Amino acid sequence: MFHREAGVFKTTYAADMALYPLPIAKWTIAVLALIFIVILPLTLHDYYLSILNLIFIAVVGALGLNILVGYTGQISLGHGAFMSVGAYAAANLAVKLDLPFWLTLPAGGLMAAAIGALVGVPSLRIKGLYLAIATLAGQLIIEWTINHVPAISGGAQASIEVPRPDLFGFVLNTQGRLYYFLLFFAVLAIVATLNLMRSRIGRAFIAVRDQDIAAEIIGIDIFRYKLLSFAISSFYAGVCGVLYTYYFGIANYEQFQLGVSIDFLAMIIIGGLGSVLGSVFGAIFVTLLPIVIRTLMEQVGSFFFTDSELASVVSGTRLAVFGGLIIFFLVIEPEGLNRLWRNVRSYFRVWPFSY
Repeated sequence: MFHREAGVFKTTYAADMALYPLPIAKWTIAVLALIFIVILPLTLHDYYLSILNLIFIAVVGALGLNILVGYTGQISLGHGAFMSVGAYAAANLAVKLDLPFWLTLPAGGLMAAAIGALVGVPSLRIKGLYLAIATLAGQLIIEWTINHVPAISGGAQASIEVPRPDLFGFVLNTQGRLYYFLLFFAVLAIVATLNLMRSRIGRAFIAVRDQDIAAEIIGIDIFRYKLLSFAISSFYAGVCGVLYTYYFGIANYEQFQLGVSIDFLAMIIIGGLGSVLGSVFGAIFVTLLPIVIRTLMEQVGSFFFTDSELASVVSGTRLAVFGGLIIFFLVIEPEGLNRLWRNVRSYFRVWPFSY
């Protein structure tokens, strides 16, 4: 038997509310910290570090969307648009005012939060499919605004080149340096979300998700918390967009179109709605899936397709697999990869017994 909770007794309320109350959880976090802080960045090639960097950025965005959709029950198809708001706000501040990243990053998040709260105003009167259409309209309106307002996008190409982040004169211009930079924000987003969900605000979000009318009856201001959920989710999205901008060195609206919103929705559905760990699993899965498909198709597809056809086949295969996986998890395992992990964990908790 790997673990038994029977020998762990909590004598204070603070111990019961601890982020990691069990000793095995604390040891697991220590081992993961050793792996991600010391071992991986010193042993992996830059290509694999770049994949991890993309996963770290995706984790931030997936957590934000899960706060809105998974924890509060508000459907959104405009996550990519909120990311673009943060990206262009930070890019303009960095280029026009020459501000450092530690000012542009929260500024981009706050601007996205303001726009997200505005888009979330209809959530008091509409829900479900109607709210999804409203957020989709917000996505399209924001895209159009960025493309047609030169003061925001920088001209017809809608692209703004952004210098790499500078930390006390130390330019983060390599995959190894960006690795620690992005890892910090991914861990910060995970810890912040875990603590948010344990707070009064997080419990109110869950109450609104489970039954908004009952939540209002017991005194929860559902309009306030719905708007707050949109604002917090959009803040995460804005920070995610800023991180993408600094990582690629450019802000471009094509990085944040509707397809990106669908990708992040797939992350939280496949990973598990209403779960921090599910957001991490979903970000890893959806980020690695296109890479795995492309690698397999390049090795196998070369026997059946020409080089010019292979790119379109890979793109089409990726979309088909995405769609199939979303349907599979919605029908077979609605709680996603997080539920599968919990089943495995529960099995080893009671092993070798059957109960």
